[in-house]
Amino acid sequence: MDNFIVSARKYRPATFETVVGQQHITNTLKNAIKNNQLAQAFLFCGPRGVGKTTCARILAKTINCTNLQPNGEACGQCPSCKAFENGNSFNVHELDAASNNSVDDIRSLIEQVRIPPQAARYKVYIIDEVHMLSQAAFNAFLKTLEEPPHYAIFILATTEKHKILATILSRCQIFDFNRIRVEDMANHLASIAGKENISYEPDGLHIIAQKADGGLRDALSMFDQIVSFSGGKVTYRSVIDNLNILDYDYYFNITGSLLAEDTAKALLFFDEILSRGFDGAHFIAGLSEHFRNLLVGKDQSTLKLLEVSEGIKNKYLQQSQQASVSFLLSAMNIANQCDISYKLSKNQRLQVELALLKMCHLPSVFNLATTPLTVTSAADGGLKKKPDTSAPAAINNTPANNPVPVAKPTPPVSHVPDKIAAVPAAAPPVAEKPKVVMPLRSTLTPSLTGEIRTADGTIQEEEEDPYLKGDSNEDFTMEAFLRCWNEFALKAKNEGKKNLTTIFASNKPKMLRPYVFEIIVATMVQETSFRDERPAILNYLRSELRNFNIEVNARVDEHQVVRKPYTAPEKFQHMLARNPQLMELKTRFNLDFD
Repeated sequence: MDNFIVSARKYRPATFETVVGQQHITNTLKNAIKNNQLAQAFLFCGPRGVGKTTCARILAKTINCTNLQPNGEACGQCPSCKAFENGNSFNVHELDAASNNSVDDIRSLIEQVRIPPQAARYKVYIIDEVHMLSQAAFNAFLKTLEEPPHYAIFILATTEKHKILATILSRCQIFDFNRIRVEDMANHLASIAGKENISYEPDGLHIIAQKADGGLRDALSMFDQIVSFSGGKVTYRSVIDNLNILDYDYYFNITGSLLAEDTAKALLFFDEILSRGFDGAHFIAGLSEHFRNLLVGKDQSTLKLLEVSEGIKNKYLQQSQQASVSFLLSAMNIANQCDISYKLSKNQRLQVELALLKMCHLPSVFNLATTPLTVTSAADGGLKKKPDTSAPAAINNTPANNPVPVAKPTPPVSHVPDKIAAVPAAAPPVAEKPKVVMPLRSTLTPSLTGEIRTADGTIQEEEEDPYLKGDSNEDFTMEAFLRCWNEFALKAKNEGKKNLTTIFASNKPKMLRPYVFEIIVATMVQETSFRDERPAILNYLRSELRNFNIEVNARVDEHQVVRKPYTAPEKFQHMLARNPQLMELKTRFNLDFD
């Protein structure tokens, strides 16, 4: 009985043409060999199982081939190729840096480099997992890597390029290997199955390729496992059962229940998934991927992003026509939030079930959002729903996932000009409606003649308007406005109005729009004081600037106002912040506040 050889070793590529999914690298290496432009140090980096060490061995074999083919491949028949294939070549040396990472190992390699090749053109050193070398080993390797003999070529391979010293990287030609595409991997598995006379289903091979996550070695290991499990028949069901993967049908059935708003069936499907031993986090991640594939399938230009077999792709195309884009986007958002909060939750099952319930009610939410209210006659009942044929709007990212109308952006306030633009002439005044004064707790009673009487029967006189009237509307600069503002502040100070003086000293008014200003005050008391003096302030500003459209309002904001020190302790703390030596002066002379 022959010893079994795993597919990853048995079908390891022997030429550049048989390397899967790395054509951008193999073509470059073949052209470099044909044009005799080989570098003396290469760095192959990329994820596991994508062909780094394989390409390094093919390169070492090809550059020493004595009968190079026109397409840049090794002949496989010359003594050098035969020696390499038999594993007894004296010109190709492999070093595993994971177990030989000391300075002594690198010194031994440097000693070997001094010996020229035997019956070959180049002496090749392949160092795998080079990032495992110690700092001292890297430093010992630098000089040899920079100026090696003309016959020495170093090929370094690693999965973690960021751990390699920049001085090493600068001395190498760097080749980044890609993850192998699902389609390329599935085709390679199909060719191996044909050579081994193994029957297969394309859907099963695609599942293996997706599970491998870009690594062909992982895919070949799973392929051997499935062949042993199923007795030489790789079917979709055998792959699903052996690799413990959720069937596509579960996601299609659950999505159908969500679109039909059947909460009971969706919860029962999830319970069946849990009973089969699957984790809720695994399910919600797969459901998010399912919604993503449905969204991709709604546009012909993005169909190439579906990395599934043709049979599964047809199912995606069929279900994508039933789900709207708004539903898919909102469902993906809910699933993403569930995935984030799943690990932190004490009741993880409830998190997934709550997400499914939210998704079930999405269709009705969109129907409600897209059916506006219209006013009808009284005979029809007043208000009713009117169907709308327009596309539904996407749900906003709120906890309840309810659609929220988006407010129109307000235009930005323009920069304050040096001179305020003139306001256009006001429209003709509209006749004012007669004022109606409502009684307060029956203390004021209107008479038959329209006069307002108090409780004792006396006639209350109407208060006069405290603001000056005028038609003048002259332009003025901001400097002129601040000058008048400061003049009124000095006048209020001379009259002994302390609260008003504090307001004027704390902040300067800012212009919100032409002729409308705002001043920030710290407390409601200051705001009341300003409101009481507002007629006097406006009358002074309007008369001095000859513009009766000026308005100044106060707004309370404790955080924007810088409170100035007034009491003796506050003044001392203010001075101490600027000059800390005052504390020593106060302590030494035992000073106190007045």
